[in-house]
Amino acid sequence: MKQIWAPWRAEYILGQKTGKCIFCKEYSKNDKKELILYRGSFAAVMMNKFPYNNGHLLIYPWKHTSQLEDMKSEEILELFYLIKGSAAILKQEMSPGGFNIGMNLGKDAGAGIEEHIHFHIVPRWNGDTNFMPVIGEVRVLPEHLQSTYDKLYPHFQKLRL
Repeated sequence: MKQIWAPWRAEYILGQKTGKCIFCKEYSKNDKKELILYRGSFAAVMMNKFPYNNGHLLIYPWKHTSQLEDMKSEEILELFYLIKGSAAILKQEMSPGGFNIGMNLGKDAGAGIEEHIHFHIVPRWNGDTNFMPVIGEVRVLPEHLQSTYDKLYPHFQKLRL
């Protein structure tokens, strides 16, 4: 039997669930622990703790809503600014061949956290859909999450609207 290690998953599996929304501003003040790369006036950027690929980011408004129509213009502008800036940072630092960028609105659309809208940015590389996810039903991430965070964090601190 072959072993594949993902030690950061134990924290999620064994950790106590708070019931708080991970995208709300009050959730955490420890950005490094929660993998928050950027806090803006209306929105934020967080690394996905359970990524599809290295560098998988979540962009979300501070406003707790599941409806796009509840968003104000300035909130939408900051969200899209952060999507644009995040893609540029990932492109510069990780050199992906492309990106999947999108959002799942509602449970039936596949939203894992349906009560708070958020965008996913997933860097993609040629060949990243190899036999492991297809045959083994696992993904292999070549870099620890904290290492990726440490690499990306300084770039996000330079973002300005």
